[in-house]
Amino acid sequence: MSVEPRALAPHANLLLLCTGNAARSVMAGYMVDRRAQDLKLALAVRTAGTHVVEGQPMSMRTRAGLAAVGPLGEVPAASHRSHQLTADDLEWADLVVVMEADHVRFVRRHHPDAAPRTATLRRLCRELTPGPDALGARVAGLGLAAVELEAWEDVADPAGGEVEDYVACALELWSLCGELVTLVGG
Repeated sequence: MSVEPRALAPHANLLLLCTGNAARSVMAGYMVDRRAQDLKLALAVRTAGTHVVEGQPMSMRTRAGLAAVGPLGEVPAASHRSHQLTADDLEWADLVVVMEADHVRFVRRHHPDAAPRTATLRRLCRELTPGPDALGARVAGLGLAAVELEAWEDVADPAGGEVEDYVACALELWSLCGELVTLVGG
């Protein structure tokens, strides 16, 4: 399937967040960046975790998950090092995309100023509307700081699982990230 490139959209900064910045946010970060490039969208992407061992390289299982997504091609695994979420990351981000409801709770508890622009990937795919309005206005309309969090929002963490678990997570994320980039791009 070929994707018709769009005109360059206004710039937006997306922060993808999971627990250890070792699997889900890493895979989603590469995927969002790739899909944005394919659509010629001006999205900047960072990844981080809520509870990180700082500076760890991408694991073999995470690389295997990414390799299973054919359209991604060769992923430069050596460029990733795990990163603990900072206040600077949140200040930089126009939108904080998390992998599970517990990550939203973490942001609400420790960084309440970022709560209005923090949501799970699944919730954003379900509720963010496309359109000509700026991303910030569309996100503000979701009332994210007070939205009730639900179990359906979580992307299962493959950590501790087998390669097949990472592959399944990567394939799920590929689909969700495609939806997200389309919605963010308007």
